[in-house]
Amino acid sequence: MTIKDTLIASLVPIFLGFGFVIAKPAMIDFPPILLMGLRFTFAASILIWWFPIPKGYLLRIFIASLVANTIQYSVTYSGLNLIDASAAVLLVQTEVPFGVLFAYFMLKEKPNIRSLFGILVAFVGVYILTGSPSLEGKFLGIFLTILGSGIWALGQVLVKPLSKELKPLALVAWLALFSGPILILLSNILDGNSIDYIKSASTNSWLIAIYLGFFMQPVTYGCFYYVLKNNPLYKVLPIVTMGIPLTGLLAAILLLGESPTNELYLGGVIILLGVVLIIYTKKGKNFN
Repeated sequence: MTIKDTLIASLVPIFLGFGFVIAKPAMIDFPPILLMGLRFTFAASILIWWFPIPKGYLLRIFIASLVANTIQYSVTYSGLNLIDASAAVLLVQTEVPFGVLFAYFMLKEKPNIRSLFGILVAFVGVYILTGSPSLEGKFLGIFLTILGSGIWALGQVLVKPLSKELKPLALVAWLALFSGPILILLSNILDGNSIDYIKSASTNSWLIAIYLGFFMQPVTYGCFYYVLKNNPLYKVLPIVTMGIPLTGLLAAILLLGESPTNELYLGGVIILLGVVLIIYTKKGKNFN
């Protein structure tokens, strides 16, 4: 991975970790699925005009969008709505081991023994983290957050081939165009009349939705797909996700006033150790 790609990839967790945490207060006014629908609709509304219809790719984009955006964000942010943001930003680190597993089976990107050990270590960290008193009785939130991480990783495996054939922002635009309206419709079915939530939402919640859609989505995923185009998934995912705990925890503590427990810190450190083991692999020692 080049220095340029590494630097660009490093921008992603800065915006993503902050955005992940500040989305939680907006859920007071917007149901999680509706908030994500607005996010993708906003992103599509400013990007779609700059790129021609990707004829021949629409079905593949729709399938990738259904998994990586529609289903994943519905599940992950519904989980975030049920647990503390400080715990959620650590649990989403499971995207890395899930990503390595999916990349192995679907893209034939073979991890070595150290990577496999890192996956095991990461899930030990998850086990410890979920024993935190702050997560007691919140199994559904934990389950949805981890499930969402797995779905996200699967979605990126589906997106990677498209990232080699389409411009990064074009991919962001068309993925968002498919997922935004579907999420809003889904929220309307599950949560009730979306117009009522939209009319009654506070200014702060609207500012968060605007940040997520008009800024975070284009910037973070534009950078992510740019780097993903030229590098194996198992190398990109760790760099993208490892910075999320730092920015996410700081945002949760400073902006939301959360107080992470010792179990959260210990479990988070062990998860990150597993991620580091996955990152630092040696060529020629792949698992076959």
